[in-house]
Amino acid sequence: MKNRDVRTLIDYHYWARDRMLEAVEALTPEQFTRELGGSFRSVRDTLAHIYGAEWIWYARWHGDVPTALPTPDTFPTFASVRQAWRDHEKRMRAFVDGVDDHGLERVISYKLLNGQPGASVLWHMIQHVVNHASYHRGQVTTLLRQLGAAPPKSTDLTTYYRKMGAKSV
Repeated sequence: MKNRDVRTLIDYHYWARDRMLEAVEALTPEQFTRELGGSFRSVRDTLAHIYGAEWIWYARWHGDVPTALPTPDTFPTFASVRQAWRDHEKRMRAFVDGVDDHGLERVISYKLLNGQPGASVLWHMIQHVVNHASYHRGQVTTLLRQLGAAPPKSTDLTTYYRKMGAKSV
């Protein structure tokens, strides 16, 4: 995979995140943290998981060994998770912009949260971050519907490509 391809995936990832966050922003604080019985207890907890997983992978790429995801209580409000994620986006984009095509093929060793060793090609891990978030954005859409709130505008990759046109190639 080429750096331009990874940058396109990252651009898509944050475009889709912003569409999701736009829909979530309409929730009341009570709706944001209401227990709904999904994979994660609430919309807030699901967002914390998506952000936290992205944060962990980024930390691993820098040689850090996180031992736990940030807890949902780290984000008491919608604004707190949105701000943390926007701050992290700047670091993520700078990192991806600084990796050349050869660097994307690098195998990075890390430890899983359970302490087991792992190793993956960098571009595989970046692709995983984007795919993982896509999966959980679908869960957020379901939770929003359970709350009677409007779902996000389409976050499909093909919608992104259509909206971006020639800019994404």
